[in-house]
Amino acid sequence: MDAHSVEAALAELARFPLLDALYGRRSRRFPMGGSIPDGLLAYRSQHDHVPLSELETLLILTAMTGTTGWHYGITRHARYAPHFANYNGGAAGRTIPSAAGFHTSELFYTDDSGLYYFPTRDAGALVDPAEEQITAALMVERHRDRIVKLSGERLYLPREEPYLEGHNTWIANEPGSLLAIPVADIAQHHIANICFFTQNGFCLVDDINGRPIPGLDRFEGLVDTTQPVPLSFVEQYSLTEATAELMVSSYNGALLLQAMGLGGWTYDGIEHMALLGASGEPEVPGLGFRYDTDPRWGTPNPTGRTDGTFHAFCPPHFPTMGAAVEAFAQRKFGPGGPYHPDTPGAWSETAAIRASAEPYSDEFKACVTLQCDYTLETWGKFPGTVPSVWVMNVLQAQHIDLDFYDRFFRPGAVLDTHRRHFDVWH
Repeated sequence: MDAHSVEAALAELARFPLLDALYGRRSRRFPMGGSIPDGLLAYRSQHDHVPLSELETLLILTAMTGTTGWHYGITRHARYAPHFANYNGGAAGRTIPSAAGFHTSELFYTDDSGLYYFPTRDAGALVDPAEEQITAALMVERHRDRIVKLSGERLYLPREEPYLEGHNTWIANEPGSLLAIPVADIAQHHIANICFFTQNGFCLVDDINGRPIPGLDRFEGLVDTTQPVPLSFVEQYSLTEATAELMVSSYNGALLLQAMGLGGWTYDGIEHMALLGASGEPEVPGLGFRYDTDPRWGTPNPTGRTDGTFHAFCPPHFPTMGAAVEAFAQRKFGPGGPYHPDTPGAWSETAAIRASAEPYSDEFKACVTLQCDYTLETWGKFPGTVPSVWVMNVLQAQHIDLDFYDRFFRPGAVLDTHRRHFDVWH
C-alpha cells in the first residue's frame, strides 16, 4: 500500500463504531485457502491463502497489548494514607486492564514468516496523550521495534488430537493466518497477590495439608495469623485474575477484526502444554518453554524460555524465591517502575506522587518470601497448586473466503468491512 492508501485505511478504521464491533463480532473461521472435507458445510476454497500484511499484524498486536500512556494508579487506600497505594507492577497502561495494575502477561505470535515475541508490559508509555494525539498510525510506529524474532519457522502443532481439540484440527494455526498468544507469568502474579494480602494484614495458611506456615508468628506486627487466607484460594485467585488479562487481550483483537474486515476468532482449543513447549515431544517444541515434571504434579510445569525473553518469577530462572521477590520489588520501586520518582507519569506532580508510595521494608519482603519459600518447599514449584506460566485464549486472524459465507449463510453473516477489505487494505 502507498502512503495515501494507508492513511485512508487508517482513517476509515478510526471511524468504525464500537457498537458495530460489539454487535458484529462473530467467529468467522473459514479462510481463503481453507477446506472442510465433509458434512453439509463441505467446501474447498478456490483462493490461495493470503497472509496478513505487516500493517494488519501490527494493528492487531497493538490492540491486544499496546501501551497507551501512563496509568493512574490506585488512588487511595485508607490503610496506607497519606501514602499513595503501591499495588501496581508496571507504570504504563495498556489496551488491556490488569488486576491492581499487576500486568504480568506478554504476547507471542506466529505467522508464515516465523515465531515472534512482542513485549510491552515494562516498555513504559510508548505514547503519551498529554503530548500527542493517540492514533493507530502512531501506535504502529511506536511499537514496531518491540518485536523480537525467535524463529524463522511458524510454530508447529500437529493438526490432530491431543495437540488440538478435535473441532479445531481442520483450521487452528492455518497457513496464512496470524496466531497471537498472550502468556501470563502466574508466579509473578502470585507474588503480587501475596504482597497485596500481606500489606492488608493477611497471611496464607496451608489449607491443603491443614497446617499454618511455620515462622509466620514472628511477623504478627504485619499480619493477623489468627485469620489467615487459604493458600489454595489465593493461588486460584492469581490464576483467574491473570486469565482474565489473557482473555481481554484476545477479545480486543477480535473486536479489531470486525473493524478491519478480517476473519478469525478467539479460542482455547490448543493443548496448553503443547503450546508452551511441554508436550514431551522434541518435534513439537511449541513456544520453547523449559519445563519440569514431578510425581506430585498433575501436569508438567513450564516456567519460561531459557533465552531470557520471558520467564516466570520463580526458580530455576531465579536462584531463590527471595531473589524473585526482590526482583518484583525492583520492578515496582526501581528505575522505570510505577513508584520511582524519575518515571514520567500522567499527573502534574508526578515525581511527588510516585515517591509518596511506601517501599517494601526488609521485614515485609522477608514475610512475603517466607510464604513463597514454604510453597516451593512443599510442592516443589511456585505457585504450588497452579502452573507457574499459563496460556488460555489465543486469537487467530485470517482473510475470510466470502464465497463460503455467501453459499452457506443468510445475509448479514459478514460485515461491510469484510466485503470491502481488499479494496481498503490491499
